[in-house]
Amino acid sequence: MRTRNLMAAASGLALLAACWQGLARAGEPAGKTPPNPIRKIYIMTDLEGVAGVRDSEQWCGPDGRYYDLGRKFLTLEVNAAIEGFMAGGAKEIVVADGHGRGAVDIELLDPRAKLERGWPAGWPGPSLAAGGFDAVAWVGQHAKAGTEMAHLAHTQGWNYLDLSVNGVSIGEFGQLALCAGELGVRSIFASGDKAFAQEARALVPGIETVWVKEGTTPGRGDDLTADPYGRRNTAAIHLQPQKARDLIRAGAERAMRRAQSEDFGLLRLKPPFERVGRFRPSQSGQAPSISRESHPASVIALMNLPFKPAPEPK
Repeated sequence: MRTRNLMAAASGLALLAACWQGLARAGEPAGKTPPNPIRKIYIMTDLEGVAGVRDSEQWCGPDGRYYDLGRKFLTLEVNAAIEGFMAGGAKEIVVADGHGRGAVDIELLDPRAKLERGWPAGWPGPSLAAGGFDAVAWVGQHAKAGTEMAHLAHTQGWNYLDLSVNGVSIGEFGQLALCAGELGVRSIFASGDKAFAQEARALVPGIETVWVKEGTTPGRGDDLTADPYGRRNTAAIHLQPQKARDLIRAGAERAMRRAQSEDFGLLRLKPPFERVGRFRPSQSGQAPSISRESHPASVIALMNLPFKPAPEPK
């Protein structure tokens, strides 16, 4: 998912989100009553968190030498998750292609699933916003910008230093998990690199996670501008892709079976909401630019507000 999706108009999503009341603190369980059965699942995907995808330049864009292979690796990881969810009782699955330039190979995709691409109304995506989903899951996800020992960590683009809502630092996972939480949709499964798995569990303690590679670069890289930061976190130890798929399949089925009786909780924050974005300067030595936006009632509406960074110092 890219910055343009964040800048889309909130439209009907804000009205829908405004109906949800009684928001709780981050990660707080929804209640003591037994959770609703999980039958319909929304899978958000990205490419940088897939086993075997080694860098952005050669693997994550149409001009890259290994782009088609990366798309294959992702789609097969998605299929492994679909197999696990179906074995655990899922009846319907929608796969969202969340990589900026697209990555899911629809020809290789498990025919039991549907593919969604494009967010004309902004976050959290038309299918999820329309309702009817019981759970959301992630495959191929990476850690947020500035994460130590992460592989290809970023938030939307390489220019982010940090993004937070009400003081809680989040990446792409957290943004969608917050939107899903406002809609009452539980976050049950996430796969990607090890640092991302730790990030997901910190925000949603009950979530089932699988990590398929481990970044080995220490430090945050906050002193770098966008392009050097994008080339910084390429060192990692990868699982063999088939091994990664086996773990994803088992983890997805385990998440399904747990979710039928366990309440993983919803990622929710108390209104009003404030979003703070910190962005890398265009030239080394300059101060970061900062953008602040707020909304009185809906985190979905907040996530769809355009960023308005202050001008960089001259």
